[in-house]
Order: sequence, then C-alpha cells, then structure tokens
Amino acid sequence: MTERLQKLLAGAGHGSRRGIEEWIRAGRVTINGRIAALGDRASHEDQICLDGRRLELGGAQSTEVLLYHKPVGEVTTRSDPQGRPTVFERLPPAPGGRWIVVGRLDVNTSGLLLFTNDGELAHRLMHPSSEVVREYRVRLRGTPSTEVLERLRRGVVLDDGPANFDRIEAEAAEGSHSWYRVCLHEGRNREVRRLFEHEGFVVSRLSRIRYGPVLLPGDLRGGAHIRLTSADIGALRRHAGNTGETT
Repeated sequence: MTERLQKLLAGAGHGSRRGIEEWIRAGRVTINGRIAALGDRASHEDQICLDGRRLELGGAQSTEVLLYHKPVGEVTTRSDPQGRPTVFERLPPAPGGRWIVVGRLDVNTSGLLLFTNDGELAHRLMHPSSEVVREYRVRLRGTPSTEVLERLRRGVVLDDGPANFDRIEAEAAEGSHSWYRVCLHEGRNREVRRLFEHEGFVVSRLSRIRYGPVLLPGDLRGGAHIRLTSADIGALRRHAGNTGETT
C-alpha cells in the first residue's frame, strides 16, 4: 500500500509534513534513485533517501509526546549559530526517530512546549485548520483600557494580516505592571507580543500555559519534562481533528 511521500516519512518520525515538503521541493529526497516530486507516493518497500542517506521506515512506532517547560533563554531549534542553549539539549532520546517540536516559542518566552516522535500528529496539531487553542500568561508594562482590550478581541491588522485574541482576562496588578491571560488559536510568529505592541504596550513577561487540552503543570520546573499518558495523547488527537488533507 502506498501513501503520499510526506505522510509516509512523517509517520516514520522523520519530520513534519511541512518540513518534508520543503525537502522534496529542494530536490533533496529520492525514491529508488530518482528525485522525488510533490505528489509522489511510496511504500515501506521503497528505498527513500535524504541527501543520499537512506531513511529508515521500519515498523510503526508507538506515539510518544513530551511536555517540556521551556525556560527563557533557550531557542527552539536543534542548533544555534550564536551558541545559545536549545530546547533539544535536555530531552531524552526519541524512540524510533527524533523528537519533532510542536510549534515554537521565541527565546524570551517560557512555558509549555510539546515534542512528539509522530510526524503526522505534529502536523495536525500545528495545521491552521485544526485551530488548536494556545493560552498564555502575559505581564504588561502599564494597564490597557477597556477600549484597547475590546479592539484586541475584535481584531487589528498586523503586518502579516488580521489578528485577534479569542479571550482576554485580567488577572492582577503588580506595581506599574498588569497580568492577563490570553487565548488564540493560531501560532504566528510573536503574535501575542505583536498584538499588544500594536496598541502601544510592551510585554515584559510571557509564558505559554496551555496547548489544546494540555496544561503546564504548576509544579514542573523550567528545563524539566514529563511524558504524556496515552489518555493525554488521545485527547490531543481528538482536539487536533482532521486537517482536511487527502492521503
């Protein structure tokens, strides 16, 4: 039985569908010696190589998901030209492949990051059509007016298009700062910070506390991780739903 090439490789833990599609477009992937193209199908019997190195397809691996509490100062890449620590350095080896990070957090943002060895699950969780809710705690310099908060709920236009918070809740005041909880259902670059900056407010602290149905445990210290249970993974699958892509 054949599958689309990017789905086959993602299911074997070699990356997300989006990342694998980029490899294919760049001509880095071959099937049985010929350069692959988007739309190609393959099976476990085919010889598939990336940059000339054969990729193991193996049998189906059981899905695992790590919940990691990212500290401020770590980058969400496998290596960093500036020598900064990366979120991958503290993780245990991934079973049957490599860990795929679900979304990103910038270097100055802390909180919940998910990693999985299941490329298809990672793809579904990040796909815009799944509209998986992300929740953050935000500390601002100053206190926005009711009018500002309402504009951010209704939506404003950023440099990459319209954006808005699904929910904003005031938490507490702390001297010249104020705390809020905000939710949105997409993962555009620095979106929380840019939304507040649009209204003239600087985010001085930002932490993600929820991704879909998964909450950051209050007792999980920065730099530590836990493995999600099969029930948690099932909840993630149901929450992500179907991307609408055909196989």
